[in-house]
Amino acid sequence: MAKSSTKTSYWQAAPMALVFLLFFAVPLGVILIVSFWKYTQYSISPAFIFSNYTDIFSGCFTQLPSLCTTFSTYLQTLIFCAEVWALTLAIGFTIAYFLVFEVRTTTMQVVLALLCTIPFWTSNVIRMISWIPLLGRNGLINQGLQDVGLTSHPIEWLLYSHFSVLLAFVHLNTVFMIIPILNSMARIDKSLIEAAHDAGASAWQTLWNVLIPLCKPGIAIGSIFVITVVMGDYITIGIMGGQQIASVGKVIQVQTNFLQFPLAAANAVVLLATVLVLIWALSRLVDIRKEL
Repeated sequence: MAKSSTKTSYWQAAPMALVFLLFFAVPLGVILIVSFWKYTQYSISPAFIFSNYTDIFSGCFTQLPSLCTTFSTYLQTLIFCAEVWALTLAIGFTIAYFLVFEVRTTTMQVVLALLCTIPFWTSNVIRMISWIPLLGRNGLINQGLQDVGLTSHPIEWLLYSHFSVLLAFVHLNTVFMIIPILNSMARIDKSLIEAAHDAGASAWQTLWNVLIPLCKPGIAIGSIFVITVVMGDYITIGIMGGQQIASVGKVIQVQTNFLQFPLAAANAVVLLATVLVLIWALSRLVDIRKEL
């Protein structure tokens, strides 16, 4: 019976394993192979060279403590990642707390949770473009501020800036943080919160010592979603940054446009390794399997 049950489990997992193999493992293997190929302005030829990787970090270690272009680009991307992570975590945790502990009926909780998914009903590009009439030099915000006399001229940094990219990232990715935290928080026995209050714990003590530890798996899963999306994004940075802000994803896109596929593949492998290190660090801090 045990052997039969094991075989059944393997057959049940086989379709998903096949999809994973065809649409993730094989493309990733192809990217890894191409990253070692040789390329010129006119051709790409199979080879096994490391020059694509050395070109990425060329001169980076000799310029220290000054940062080379590669390190500066990765630092800029990591800064975006950290800022978006912190903001989405704060917003997502607050919304999840409100839905679980302030909304009394399950029906209303479901309705409000579904409302949080409304941004997914339209494409990312449309959602980003919708900010331009609001944030532009002649946009609604600048016109409103000038009409009420708060400013005498348009505020330049509202659009095509670090601020606008960060705003778009938070707008697009907060839902990835809300849902996992909401799932974790919904499992918390509310009697634990009442017990903490009865024991004399303040609201902040209850939050720090009860809620956050019990929500760690959801926070970790949401963090992985946000980090992986932001680290590889180039469309948001291109549109909201006015093609003026660098990121690793943007570098890979430019290299692909110029048909530098081996160099772009090498950059993609380095980026994947960086993301995997971040995910590994999160998995060491939190047992994500509890949530799955």
